[in-house]
Amino acid sequence: MGFADDHLIPLVDEGLGNSAYLLDLGDGRALAMDASRDLRTLRAAAERRGLRVAFAADTHLHADFLSGAVQLGHDTGATILASAAGRRAFDHHGLADGDEVDLGGLTLRALSTPGHTDEHLSFLLLDGSRQLGVFTGGSLIVNSAARTDLLGPERTEELARAQYRSLQRLTALPDETAVWPTHGAGSFCSAPPGTERTTTISAQKQANPLLAAPDEDTFVAQLLASLGTYPAYFDRLGEINRRGPAVLTAQPALPSLSAPQVRALMADGGHVVDVRPAADYADGHIPGSLSVPLRDQFATWLGWLLPDTAPLAFVTADGQDLNEIVWQAYKIGYERLAGRLAGGMTAWLADGNPQTTTAFLAADRAAGRPYVDVRQEAEFAAGHVPGAVHIELGALNESAANAPAGPVVACGHGERAMTAASLLERAGHRDVAVLDGGPDDYTAAHGQQLVEGTEDTRP
Repeated sequence: MGFADDHLIPLVDEGLGNSAYLLDLGDGRALAMDASRDLRTLRAAAERRGLRVAFAADTHLHADFLSGAVQLGHDTGATILASAAGRRAFDHHGLADGDEVDLGGLTLRALSTPGHTDEHLSFLLLDGSRQLGVFTGGSLIVNSAARTDLLGPERTEELARAQYRSLQRLTALPDETAVWPTHGAGSFCSAPPGTERTTTISAQKQANPLLAAPDEDTFVAQLLASLGTYPAYFDRLGEINRRGPAVLTAQPALPSLSAPQVRALMADGGHVVDVRPAADYADGHIPGSLSVPLRDQFATWLGWLLPDTAPLAFVTADGQDLNEIVWQAYKIGYERLAGRLAGGMTAWLADGNPQTTTAFLAADRAAGRPYVDVRQEAEFAAGHVPGAVHIELGALNESAANAPAGPVVACGHGERAMTAASLLERAGHRDVAVLDGGPDDYTAAHGQQLVEGTEDTRP
């Protein structure tokens, strides 16, 4: 077959900052590349084109989501393609450097590109001898390269040096070769994230600052300096992906729970996650519940802040998509979903239970309180309120005792700050307020200028 641009369908997960790809092979079959366990978008794209997924490939053992390859193998009979060096514990076609797979007119060639992980493969797509594009996974990404610290600090520099060699190999491909990465903007696997999702070898030679490094040592120093924190669940998912996520034979459900059942769950060590918008949570919520508004980034913060070993109950607003809660949780391995509070806060209060409120303040009403900024370090360094105390949201479970009393907690808009306030309240803090807005709003309201850098900002 001849290859046309519309044969490749990018499937972007805005929350995790990743792209999967569905490749139309031209004969009713398709290749799925780096598909997540949440296959809804991929299935819809395949159905629109009348395609059956015949191949499911993974570039590496993913740390930020559970792979959908095993599920596709079960559901469509797809042949799973992955690195033989990954020692996956399920049926798959193990590939080594230089191995090729005939896709029926197109060819997929495995290229060993370690760095992000040890067993990382990139997949070069060929039409005859023409090199169409390369699925680079977590190797070369737009204007950067994926992080190399996921296997522990003792391996970070070694893997960064491997990443350097992998990028040198990839950039030896013809300039016109398309680059189709998995990680991108918003992904904690990116270091740092960019904005574009796809690129070309030529564009990366011109624009990627890591490729401009004059030597390996400079490359390593630049890459390591860009590494921020990442969610705790990243440390678990690689091994689950190696073993193979459990096959799902039915749509996971979110049963209805009564208020007494939610109380009992909390008393028994479970957690209540309130997925309503931040303003709704502020107006009244179950004491001890965690605010994680349902949005694209829901999975990231659920997995960063709560264990996967305790049952979870959810408080929802009318009209929120229960399937979205379920699939975002399941794609990062959170399956102990007890259910949702039937009737929401109205039912909770009708049962005679207490609620807590949290002040949600406009910038002009937030003066006189210590300002706690819970954004990521790179965001904070780019511009923050003078005198702000910086504690990343992901560190608050361990650092809540260090937060000042009576703070106004802030992020970029208010969602992460409300999550942070709920953590502080759970830790015993009182008189916690949340800024409805971000640092630009605050400084504008108080005649201040943003400060850059990170010096002397931690509690």
